[in-house]
Amino acid sequence: QLQLVESGGGLAQPGGSLRLSCAATGSTLEGYAIGWFRHVPGKEREGVACISKSGIIETYANSVEGRFTISRENADNTVYLRIDSLKPEDTAMYYCAAQPFDQENCHLYGYTFWGQGTQVTVSS
Repeated sequence: QLQLVESGGGLAQPGGSLRLSCAATGSTLEGYAIGWFRHVPGKEREGVACISKSGIIETYANSVEGRFTISRENADNTVYLRIDSLKPEDTAMYYCAAQPFDQENCHLYGYTFWGQGTQVTVSS
């Protein structure tokens, strides 16, 4: 059974950067599209980025385009999300998720396997 564990969150200053990691155990990530999502209590969960199974396709939410970068190292069974130019509104719990995907594509919805999340707080 695929399990995902996020790490790399924490307290960061506005304008800074963070790199979140999503490590998989129990199965290889090859063949899975991976998405990153964030959730603030009282708001809907937002899909912010996804990457196709071979890393060829990346998709970003308009709200984060240009500041977020998703990448994957299939050999390490890990997917990353780099956040640059951090803003207070980036404060949220960040989750990664995986979905088997035959095509070389990804979507910001429809994921089966989820991690427990890592908290990102942006504050001076």
